[in-house]
Amino acid sequence: MARKDLQGRDNWQTESGPGGKAGVAEQNLIAVFKEAFKGTDYVISDHPNNLKHLYENVQLSPETLSQIFNPDATTMKNAQRRGWGVSPDFSITNKKTGKILFGEIKRQDGWVEGKDPSAGRGNAHERMCKLFTPGLMKAYRKIGKIDDTSILPFWVVLEGDITRDPKRNREIAFWFDEYDKNFFMWRPNEGGQVLIDHFNKYLKKYLEGMKKSL
Repeated sequence: MARKDLQGRDNWQTESGPGGKAGVAEQNLIAVFKEAFKGTDYVISDHPNNLKHLYENVQLSPETLSQIFNPDATTMKNAQRRGWGVSPDFSITNKKTGKILFGEIKRQDGWVEGKDPSAGRGNAHERMCKLFTPGLMKAYRKIGKIDDTSILPFWVVLEGDITRDPKRNREIAFWFDEYDKNFFMWRPNEGGQVLIDHFNKYLKKYLEGMKKSL
């Protein structure tokens, strides 16, 4: 059932939003893992809130505070009500160990047969670069309890023609370097089993507390 839901991804009508290409991509991925995780110790969450308030208690220096706008406490609390943090597209949790792998889904067009190189423009893939920042990396490891440095504490799944774009494939492979199992090119016409296989083979062991080489 979940695999059937994944077919026809090229028929999406808009690029973003809950009902658009990106939104449908998220729901398809989540549907695949919900089905795969039935009767297991694993659960997938849609937009988990573990990191929702991540930035709210960041302590700024007196010098910085003297140079920025500082609203009163009530106004600040109201502004932070919806959360000053990050909202990953999904997370996979091992209920026994409590370990969490946070995930992002990036859907983008790309340069493929019948298109010009300009078809590969777009910055959805570049927005994932914030995951490599020291602060977020530290928070993801701490909250996700993934302290094994042979793997990154997040998984990025890319969709759309970007997954076949000769430039973008090289660019993203360069960014991840030795951590090539932390991203996955979910190419058009591939079913959900390839996602499950990748997770089971390369990532699942890090949620079980097992330290093995890739």
